[in-house]
Amino acid sequence: MATQKQYLNFLKGFLFPIGVCLANFTPIANATENNFIKVDKNTDLEIYEWTHRPVVIFANSDKDPNFISQLEFLSKDIEALQERDIIVLIDTDPKLSSALRKKLRPHGFAFVLIGKDGQVKLRKPSPWNIREIARVIDKMPIRQQEIARKKQEKRD
Repeated sequence: MATQKQYLNFLKGFLFPIGVCLANFTPIANATENNFIKVDKNTDLEIYEWTHRPVVIFANSDKDPNFISQLEFLSKDIEALQERDIIVLIDTDPKLSSALRKKLRPHGFAFVLIGKDGQVKLRKPSPWNIREIARVIDKMPIRQQEIARKKQEKRD
């Protein structure tokens, strides 16, 4: 009987941390299918020029509360991201010293919006919801052209 209790206590002690770890990565795992990409050491923004608007999310850990909030905000309206050609690049490992981290030089959590032209359009030290992001993007000249083009296509 004592052996069974010890075994169950061991399993609880072992499985609980694994469950917590998996829960922390669930938003990333679900979102990865929807244009969320974890950067590697050589990720370069040039591959997205004129096709996507990269949103780069930096944090010193994937457990950063701002990082978790930002992923939740972005995961709530994937259609709005896709409509605006947004690709989300995630960098939560400062030790990796990625090319993006060297270029954009974040300090802790950072939200960086890059335009289709490859230029930094917005930097924020705190999470932004999709409504705020969409409002900024929708005022950009290239986005205005895209909206006008879609309206014209609907008329034709």
